[in-house]
Amino acid sequence: MKGIILTGGTGSRLMPLTRVTNKCLLPVGRKPLICHCLDILTQSGIEDIMLVTGPEHMGQVISLLGSGAEYSCQLTYKVQDKADGIAAALKLCSNFARDERFSVLLGDNVFENKEELSSEIKKFTSSGDEYKLFTKKVVDPHRFGVAVYDNEKLIDIVEKPKVPPSDQAILGLYCYTSTVFDVIKDLKPSARGEYEISDVNSHMVKNSRGSHYEVKGGWVDAGTHESYRKANKMMWNVE
Repeated sequence: MKGIILTGGTGSRLMPLTRVTNKCLLPVGRKPLICHCLDILTQSGIEDIMLVTGPEHMGQVISLLGSGAEYSCQLTYKVQDKADGIAAALKLCSNFARDERFSVLLGDNVFENKEELSSEIKKFTSSGDEYKLFTKKVVDPHRFGVAVYDNEKLIDIVEKPKVPPSDQAILGLYCYTSTVFDVIKDLKPSARGEYEISDVNSHMVKNSRGSHYEVKGGWVDAGTHESYRKANKMMWNVE
């Protein structure tokens, strides 16, 4: 199984902290945010990892992580020239993933219980599923991709709905087989001009065999100043 970490966004909501560096290099607890992502993947038994980021700060990312040997993995780097959506960034990894199963982490997502996530990723490795999504109850679901249920069955994903159909946000951790690249290939950009991962997940939920898991431990999407503060507080308490 392979791993992919996507950190290609501009980090505009964290300005001026991200004026001179990628947000994945900002400290969260005792180490850079990106290292928490690597921990989850390596604890899942994943050693071959691709990291996608923008051209502005690629050198800094490589200077920190190098070959990955210090972090018990082998790192491959890919430049995302244009910040045109998570699905577009994932498309860049198709040759890397090939026909293997893989996990995708968004570089600004921070999880309190890494062992919980690693355990669920390992279960996907030996399953017959084509996808696995992770959810969490939130107070502001309109900010995220949101799960749609029929009773307890997941039937759809909607992106940032004005009237959320549930309080379950889709988190920035996804497990897929290579069939996801067929979906991305035919994807059309959204109204804001981006290739949305929620559209990909919606298609997978409607047309493929898969599962979802509600995360019990804490989770923060550390993309704003307030959430970045919460992420630091959470990880300082853990560490």
